[in-house]
Amino acid sequence: MLAAAGRWDIASAQSLEPQLRVQDPGKRNSSICLDLADMTALDTAGALLLDRLIRRLRGQGHKVAIVGARSDLCQLLMDVQRITNGEPRPEIPEGPRFPALYQLGFVTVSLWHGVLSMLNFLGLVMVTLGRLLLQPSRIRWKPFIFHLQQTGLNSLPIIGLLSFLIGIVLAYQGADQLRRFGAEIYVVNLLGIGVLREIGILMTSIIVAGRSGSAFTAQIGTMKVNQEIDAMRTLGLDPLELLVLPRMIALLIALPLVAFYANIVALTGGAVMAYSYLDIGFVQFTRQLQIAVTPSTLFVGMVKAPVFAVVIALVGCYQGLRVTGSAESVGLLTTKSVVLSIFLVIVLDAVFSILFSYLGV
Repeated sequence: MLAAAGRWDIASAQSLEPQLRVQDPGKRNSSICLDLADMTALDTAGALLLDRLIRRLRGQGHKVAIVGARSDLCQLLMDVQRITNGEPRPEIPEGPRFPALYQLGFVTVSLWHGVLSMLNFLGLVMVTLGRLLLQPSRIRWKPFIFHLQQTGLNSLPIIGLLSFLIGIVLAYQGADQLRRFGAEIYVVNLLGIGVLREIGILMTSIIVAGRSGSAFTAQIGTMKVNQEIDAMRTLGLDPLELLVLPRMIALLIALPLVAFYANIVALTGGAVMAYSYLDIGFVQFTRQLQIAVTPSTLFVGMVKAPVFAVVIALVGCYQGLRVTGSAESVGLLTTKSVVLSIFLVIVLDAVFSILFSYLGV
């Protein structure tokens, strides 16, 4: 048996080479074990010396077997032997012939798997919700009230300010166009129908998606990184019951109320603009609004709120549970949560618009 120990690198190659030349195992055509268990370092120069030694011994008729070597050292030695034997380097597989088509297919398949995963998550949440309704004592009231305050009450200032400004902008733009035809009074119709049917709930949902949806993902994702969710499962607790359902139910209640508040504030901003720019008094504005708006107008906008709330909560919690063990993953999935929530809200709003148009509502 021959043993190679220590460092076999370019620094020690000059001293090792003379020692290898005088190595003589004695009896010819014998089996030799080359023990590399005590070798601490190996580079290309050292691997080349070992390869020369193995070639010389095999040339003398010996059977050489390498034992005790680490996997990385064996891989380096095999690479050097392949090069010295003149073997061709492994071919690098060519890329796709049509990169754009390949990318399109990859995105399509990824999107399909994402949709199936989201539907699976929705099913799990619905099953958990059903179990919770059968056992109301399991409802976590403190987290529910906390998230109701966070998603509802604490969002009123920013939503109120933006809704007021949106009402002003809509009234100003409508008045600028209708004034050409002497129909300034119909600014009230434009504002009332536009805000109550579309703009109010859509802008509220987008703001809530950016504010509360991202918070859901960041909170649950941070718990995932800190292995708190794994600890819950170890204790026999259901993360969907403790983390997802309180947020979803709180947002389900808060979003319709916040959307109604945003509608009132936006109409107030439009009334202020109409009074200052068109000299339409508040009493006249209210009367024209009663003529233009029917209960079905408010219903069309408000019926979207629960659907948007469920979508925002599910996407936020789902992305949070997908976080891996790194802070970078939290940031990436939080961004993805906001983008996906807003995208789905706009798509669903378009679907509702087509449906209501088809039904004549």
